[in-house]
Amino acid sequence: MSKIVKRIVTAVLAAVGLIVFVVGGYVIYLFVDYERIQDNLELAINNNMTSEIMLGTEYTIMTYNLGFGAYDREFSFFMDVGDSKEGERRVGKSGKARSKEADLQNINGALDTIVKKNPDFVFTQETDVDSDRSYHVNQLDLLREKTTGYANVFAYNFRSSYLFYPFSDPHGKSNSGMITLSRYKIQSSMRKSFPVDTGISKFFDLDRCFVVTRLNVSDKQLVLINVHMSAYDEGGKIRAKQLKMLSEFISEEYAKGNYVIVGGDFNHDICGSVGTFETDEVKPDWIASIEPSDLPDGFSVAIAQNKSEVATCRSCDIPYELGKNYQAIVDGFIVSANVEATAINVDTGYEFSDHNPVLLRFSLLS
Repeated sequence: MSKIVKRIVTAVLAAVGLIVFVVGGYVIYLFVDYERIQDNLELAINNNMTSEIMLGTEYTIMTYNLGFGAYDREFSFFMDVGDSKEGERRVGKSGKARSKEADLQNINGALDTIVKKNPDFVFTQETDVDSDRSYHVNQLDLLREKTTGYANVFAYNFRSSYLFYPFSDPHGKSNSGMITLSRYKIQSSMRKSFPVDTGISKFFDLDRCFVVTRLNVSDKQLVLINVHMSAYDEGGKIRAKQLKMLSEFISEEYAKGNYVIVGGDFNHDICGSVGTFETDEVKPDWIASIEPSDLPDGFSVAIAQNKSEVATCRSCDIPYELGKNYQAIVDGFIVSANVEATAINVDTGYEFSDHNPVLLRFSLLS
């Protein structure tokens, strides 16, 4: 074997060895760095209010998945895959917001949307505090600055290791969570962990949870539950476990005579919206449904009055184009029978997020 061939073979083996070393080291880093966020975690109540809610009075609550400020109309996400009706496979591209300026514009636009609706309570999801994907914009601070007249509670549901994928636009390290706002006195708030996938996807998906916030009313409690359920769950097995856990919890609360409102991003079609909205895509695999029979006795979805006109979520395998992306209603509210409620989906045209907010008007029955 000539010296030149030996050198080439040596260089190739060294390159392969280096790749194995780097990949192996990264995998070890992921496993060592991974740790689930604490379950049954009591949450700090910031800027608590003094007024208490009353029976028979109308209140409003809004839920809005902020999409960490990245998901404007031009954004597609690397984990989203879709198929056109003609058979074209579409795969999202980006791992983070287009720029810091774009992230700030989108977050401020979403928060201004909330402020203009002036709700009494707010749930947000995908709210970053120190993440590479959102250029370390502290979205929690921005929200607090715009909502000084509210008590606020924050719960982490995503604290990831550094994710190098996609290689062209790495997702990076994330610190993100869910926020509950209240114009009325909060008695307590707790983070409760959902079951999650224990396979490799746990490194890329959120540490799913729901946040239980309690307010006193008469001799009972209003139990507000902010949820963000799994999306990337092949076969829906994890989502079924999450729904079972949530159903058992709210059944127990309702049995105590409490008033229960569950709101947020369910990542399920919650009102039979599959096939409602014009699209050139087939139904994505991640779309599952919550049927009325899936809910415990005494609970129902507060179906939006404009459910045929306004969806709450778009597919993100491609940038947004009206009539092209798949759309469904996956955001909204489930209420107990002692809560009288009406809902409306707020049409933002997906200007600031891949979700539209939902506004619920409700009163607690005597």
